Amino acid sequence: MSPANHSTQTRSGFVAFVGAGPGDENLLTLRGADLLGRADVVVLDRQAYGALLRHCREDAEVVDSSADAAENSVSLKTIQAAKAGRTVVRLCSGDPSFFSSVTDEVAACAKADVDFEIVPGVPPATAVLTYAGIPPAASVPEFRIVDAAQVDDWAKHAACEGTLVIYNGVADAVPISKALIAGGKPDSTPVAVTSDGTTTEQYTVVSTLGRLGPDLKHAGMTEPALVVVGDAVGMRDRLSWFETKALFGWRVLVPRTKEQSKGLSEQLRSYGAVPEEVPTISVEPPRTPQQMDRAIKGLVTGRYEWVAFTSANAVKAVREKFEEYGLDARAFAGLKVAAVGEATSRALVEFGVKPDLLPTGEQSSEGLLAEWPPYDSMLDPINRVLLPRADIATETLVAGLTQLGWECDDVTAYRTVRAAPPPAPIREAIKGGGFDAVLFTSSSTVRNLVGIAGKPHSVTVIAVIGPQTAKTAEEFGLRVDVMADEPSASALAAALADYGAKMRHAAVSAGEVPRRPSQMRRGARRRVK
Repeated sequence: MSPANHSTQTRSGFVAFVGAGPGDENLLTLRGADLLGRADVVVLDRQAYGALLRHCREDAEVVDSSADAAENSVSLKTIQAAKAGRTVVRLCSGDPSFFSSVTDEVAACAKADVDFEIVPGVPPATAVLTYAGIPPAASVPEFRIVDAAQVDDWAKHAACEGTLVIYNGVADAVPISKALIAGGKPDSTPVAVTSDGTTTEQYTVVSTLGRLGPDLKHAGMTEPALVVVGDAVGMRDRLSWFETKALFGWRVLVPRTKEQSKGLSEQLRSYGAVPEEVPTISVEPPRTPQQMDRAIKGLVTGRYEWVAFTSANAVKAVREKFEEYGLDARAFAGLKVAAVGEATSRALVEFGVKPDLLPTGEQSSEGLLAEWPPYDSMLDPINRVLLPRADIATETLVAGLTQLGWECDDVTAYRTVRAAPPPAPIREAIKGGGFDAVLFTSSSTVRNLVGIAGKPHSVTVIAVIGPQTAKTAEEFGLRVDVMADEPSASALAAALADYGAKMRHAAVSAGEVPRRPSQMRRGARRRVK
């Protein structure tokens, strides 16, 4: 039977061989993501491509091909699942058409009369070069890709007039370079070796054919890797964009609640970092709901002039109470609403409520008080403010509003409790210097992280959101390296990126290979130029 050209929704089952790309999970094609979303069974090397399972349904069966070393075993499971009427996705490294090991699996499907489709992936031959700042085929007459495992005579490849890309050649990179020189390639020809391409572990050694041996000696390069030979390598100094990101490869600890860490983690990834979300605070409902019940009733019946939200969690708590009572954002009609900062404001807007008051300066209780209008009996028919807050909230806002003539109902909307300790490997990395930086977004995150996991190692960069958090960190014996220009998580991430960029610039200016903080601890593996 020929490859299927119809919808995957067939009664007889179907196998899609999908190229997973070169390593960066975001380089999966749209067709590949769509098929993963439909799959009943997914066959993949879980260690290499487990991140792509986020595209799958929760009930999809996952078969780890690395656990089944025998190719025939994988083929049999794939065919049996398709014969049973199931949609199967077989994730393949890179592009299934480039030196792939799944060719026999595809042939087995054809022989078993099982419908199949081959979905191209982004090949390492172009993607890894692009991520390394080497244009694959710019102003050259030839772009040649070879598999070192299948080459017996390198002399014919020495005649390549453009860019030569070598798969599976890192272990024999030095003998290959000597063979190319022997075949007539000048020993001054630029060469680059890139391992773990397109991932945050990417590392590139730039050399020449004649110097490659000494330059690779202590680099510790392993597969997956590509060897690139040709003048295009010389453009890396101008075109490198990935490895030069401010926080490239930094492992950054984000000790926040899971709901809060998503946006911050995405921003850190944009700087090249690898964020590790470790919840230190668990948000739970109040022990007794009566206080919140009365507050919501008062809000609806006109007891308040203002409602002040000091966190996104407070917005979430009120929203959940509204849903419990069958209410929506219309219940805020006639009320004035204040938000302490941008994150809280966004949570309100998502709820359908636009804040009337948002500090233009410092995003804190003090900043909110600085712009809060005093109570005026001629202008304000009601002098009461509702403050739905955490059980550990400070009294600063209540005291300030009282001085302005307002009466406050300070209501516990949610409780913050210390989260369970993270897994042992995370705790060991925190104390042993495995993290390059940790971001503290409040004093409570400092106290709770130290309480559940211990103090970060002295090489770890400590970044804090503001002066109060810095004071708490210092009380715990931590050296504060970075402070945000304004008290927001976004500003904190940007400040850390600026710090990382300055570290990198200083190293490059001194003629050194940039190193992450974790690489500076005793016993850490050191890359050499």
